[in-house]
Amino acid sequence: MDEFGDLYEEHELTKVYDRVIFQRLLRYLKPYGKAVGIGLVLILVGEAARNGTPLVAMKAIDGFIQGDRLKGLDLFGALGALRWMVVAYLGLLVVDLAAQFLKSYVMQLMGQDIVRDLRVELFSHIHRLHVGFFDNTTVGRLMVRVMNDTGALQELFTSGIVDSLGSVIGLAFIVGMMFYVNWQLALVTLCVLPLIAASTFAFQVISRRAYREWRRQLSRLNSYMNERISGLTTVQLFSQEPRTLSRFVGINTDYVNAALRGVIAMAFFGPLVELAGGLSTAVIIWYGGGQALQQHISLGELFAFLTWGNRFFWPLRNLSQQYNTMLMAMASSERIFQIRDTEPAIQEKPDSRHIDSLKEGIEFRDVWFAYRDDDYVLRGINLSIRKGEKVAIVGATGSGKTTMTNLLCRFYDVQKGSITVDGIDIRDYGLTDLRRLIAIVQQDVVLFAGTVAENISLNAEHIDLDAVRQAAKTVQADRFIMSLPGDYGSEVKERGASYSVGQKQLIAFARALAFSPDILILDEATSSVDTETEVLIQEAIKRLLEGRTSIIIAHRLSTIRDADKIVVMHKGEIREVGSHAELLQQQGIYYRLYRLQYKDSDTGASHPHATEIDAQVPRQGVQINAGKDRSS
Repeated sequence: MDEFGDLYEEHELTKVYDRVIFQRLLRYLKPYGKAVGIGLVLILVGEAARNGTPLVAMKAIDGFIQGDRLKGLDLFGALGALRWMVVAYLGLLVVDLAAQFLKSYVMQLMGQDIVRDLRVELFSHIHRLHVGFFDNTTVGRLMVRVMNDTGALQELFTSGIVDSLGSVIGLAFIVGMMFYVNWQLALVTLCVLPLIAASTFAFQVISRRAYREWRRQLSRLNSYMNERISGLTTVQLFSQEPRTLSRFVGINTDYVNAALRGVIAMAFFGPLVELAGGLSTAVIIWYGGGQALQQHISLGELFAFLTWGNRFFWPLRNLSQQYNTMLMAMASSERIFQIRDTEPAIQEKPDSRHIDSLKEGIEFRDVWFAYRDDDYVLRGINLSIRKGEKVAIVGATGSGKTTMTNLLCRFYDVQKGSITVDGIDIRDYGLTDLRRLIAIVQQDVVLFAGTVAENISLNAEHIDLDAVRQAAKTVQADRFIMSLPGDYGSEVKERGASYSVGQKQLIAFARALAFSPDILILDEATSSVDTETEVLIQEAIKRLLEGRTSIIIAHRLSTIRDADKIVVMHKGEIREVGSHAELLQQQGIYYRLYRLQYKDSDTGASHPHATEIDAQVPRQGVQINAGKDRSS
């Protein structure tokens, strides 16, 4: 392991074969029982036709070529006598080829459908998982689950399970034919089976860990690539390209080495099977040839056994490949079911209550919350927010401001206390109903590939283009949208790469307004906007907040001066509550924050807002002393 440790590592899975997991995989076949049945019938037909051809050849050799049936006939007469045997032989070949084609088509179609269903199920489940799950799971790892691991299962469903049965059926046909024709020669032919069994066991021991390690290293590689490509600007800014490349080379080398171990396992097993096949042919020639010279068996029987002996190892080779498929599928299915079996920490109650709109308000009642164990981020939060009230939350980074809004949206659940909406605990509401009341505009705006209109409406059926245009006009986003080549139909690339931070935030404002929420949360929504853009949207924000219960998280105290109530957070606790003027009069944390933002303590140069402080709070008697406030 390199110096970076296990940052991109996964837990190693221990079982090579898990009966419970395999049974779960088989359940995905149930809706396609008809296709499985057709496949098995086609396998039976194909194997019977394929392994019947040596029997036809044996009859032709013993009955027509070596036998007495053609005596007295000229060449044309002999060929005519053989024609039906040739037609029968060719007919069996055609039946075999047709059965193989149809079986392959049906199984491939079934495999694609099963993997489609599995990917939809997994993607849907991921969207229901709680936010805390994604705090500890990389996007690259999830991509491997949804795409690569399900692809491995596709191989299992298309060529693994049914073809394994086909290989077993083929072996049974060949052995049955051998014993039907000559049981003594059949026993001699199968004397190489102990070698096959020993090589198969060795192959399993070598390959099972190799394939699991290969899947694990693939997940590490995808996770690292996703993270570094997403943060490419930072990598380039700090000239970390060589360091990033070196790290990638290390992870990629681990991946290649793991893949090579699987290749070595196959390289080890393949020649052993070929060796066993060669020994089997040699045994047939030695023993069977001797029996033919002594006229204990016919030349036709010898020819048939040589053909069956060679074909006997086809299913064995197929089973080795299908065993590889099984190994990969089991490793992938374990990881898929790890995700699938992860239950969302945020659950709706079976009898969850319905809510259409906010009627009274929001209340935090002695709320305690920790992301990890007992490391509480919020401690005994008590706060009431009336309907229509505009509440601002300020405080240092890490004081718990955003956590409060995350709890209100039920991205997490409180450990102690409760949060109520209209007097009812939010855990009693349905998640969809609760979150329909709320819209959030964050500092880091997420835009999706599509059009501007789609990013505002998020393709919601109840938001048409007129509503999109009206929302954009209200927040003054239409000014730049109409200047785009396709206005509301303009392309938005992944993560909104072609738009400025200010433009993305204007789109986010329009999105929030289009959904017409009762509760609006602005989480540092203007912190990254330039002064000109901020001036444009301040009036729009006022209109956006009209008639809505709003929670504003801000570092720029100038943006929250008109709030009905300002809540000052410090180390997970509410230290001060009041209006802008009241908090300045208290000369506490808010007062100090305000002076730090608007007055340079070294030069004494005053900001225009500093005169407000001087007007509301007499300079004499003012002590900015940490010992005077318990926040220290």
